[in-house]
Amino acid sequence: MIRILGFFVGLGFCGVLAYSLVIGAIAFMNEEEAAPTAYDYHHHAQDVSFSSDGPLGTFDRQQLQRGFQVFREVCAACHSLEYVAFRNLTDLGFSEAEVDAIADQWPIQVPSIDPQTGEDTTRPAVASDHFPLVYSNQRAGEAANNNAYPPDLSLMTKARGEGAAYLYSLLVGYEDAPADLPEELQPGTGLYYNSYFANLNLAMPPPLFEGQVSYADGTEASVAQMAHDVTAFLIWTAEPTMEARKSTGWAVLIFLIFATVLAFLSYKNIWRDEKH
Repeated sequence: MIRILGFFVGLGFCGVLAYSLVIGAIAFMNEEEAAPTAYDYHHHAQDVSFSSDGPLGTFDRQQLQRGFQVFREVCAACHSLEYVAFRNLTDLGFSEAEVDAIADQWPIQVPSIDPQTGEDTTRPAVASDHFPLVYSNQRAGEAANNNAYPPDLSLMTKARGEGAAYLYSLLVGYEDAPADLPEELQPGTGLYYNSYFANLNLAMPPPLFEGQVSYADGTEASVAQMAHDVTAFLIWTAEPTMEARKSTGWAVLIFLIFATVLAFLSYKNIWRDEKH
């Protein structure tokens, strides 16, 4: 009797499973294809390399100077470098006199206080100053840029998931929207299509054009070259001590290897007469 009852219970479970399988298969076949989303058009960062990549990577000073030129002539009108001081530019190969001149001629002056009246005023920057902010506050930045606040670029290559490659891809990634792009994903007023940006529509207009700057070393100022140079410069602003960190790391690694070998030889010498 118990065997018969167990047989019917098992048969019932099998029936329920078979019914669910058939219903699921029918629902899958009749399911309408989902509408494309921004994810379907989004591209991951391009595979691009820099001289600073890898454990032995170093900065290319000439490229950093070109990148600073692109930042100064193109990016600095909207973006700031809040965490970088003018004097840090000596690391790029500029002399102290050149840094003093760059700071003094910077188009945005540093906030200060009039020593006579105590009122707020501004003064030309000096080498010890950090790069002054472009906008006095975020609301002022949004008002001047179609409600999109231009971010500070000091740490930008570390602030994005794909790092420097993302930044480079974004700079060269402006293009016309695909013909099959859904209406709801089309760039709105004041927006520009860029498949490397998460939601495809970027408020920043294409910042780079062929020949936009004139490099003193004769390098051709193509969009890709300028994007690569300014990205290399922003890698440096995010970690200007990278080379020292890598050098220290190698020194520590060599010391640890030496200490390990020395400890092993000491162990063999001290316990050479003992049976293990």
